[in-house]
Amino acid sequence: MPDNKIITDREEMLETVKKDGTGFALMNASDTLKADREVVLEAVKNNGAALQYADEALQADRELVIEAVRENGYALKSASDSLKADREVVLEAVKNWGSALQFASDTLKSDREVVLEAVKDNDIKGALQFASDTLKADRELVLEALKGSYAAFEFADDTLKADREVVLEAVKISGMALVWTSDTLKDDREVVIEAVKMYVNAYKNSTSGERSAAIRRLLKYASKELQNDPELKKLAEGWSK
Repeated sequence: MPDNKIITDREEMLETVKKDGTGFALMNASDTLKADREVVLEAVKNNGAALQYADEALQADRELVIEAVRENGYALKSASDSLKADREVVLEAVKNWGSALQFASDTLKSDREVVLEAVKDNDIKGALQFASDTLKADRELVLEALKGSYAAFEFADDTLKADREVVLEAVKISGMALVWTSDTLKDDREVVIEAVKMYVNAYKNSTSGERSAAIRRLLKYASKELQNDPELKKLAEGWSK
């Protein structure tokens, strides 16, 4: 991170932002240079996060903001409200980082194509948490989200968590979907078996001990009856070998 010396020389600032890889160099620019389009454009091309230090007028510059969000989707947070409602800008942002959806306008959080693009990102909890309630109940979209993030099912509408057909598909994509499944379906033998099968496949290159431990962790989320079911326990032990 650069020191706190305010840079007023334009050429010096241009050289500084070109070399900077952190996005913080623009922070030390004078107010005049933070409003200089060429300087800011160079900064955001290097690190889109630099948009946060740009003059407000440039945070509303569509071309410049697109450059920023293509480099770093998080830059959408610093964009003007009008650009957070701009479909092309938001699409570019979520393609870079799905969870940039949190900064989009409510209208775009309800845009199926935008949200579908966002949930494809392999993020920790995924972008589904930022989608509209309507799209959290969209079966196809939720299952797509689960491919990118095993934790996405946490944010699915409760109707889907209790839909047996959806849950069966979900646990085949990620056994951990069982964690957020309705209590009724945690007591469904077929659902639990499919979740375990998925885990077996996911841990196929692990040691038997690692596989066994993973299956035991997963089974903690099944109903008490199925956790203690002799047949299922035997089946899980067989798969862990």
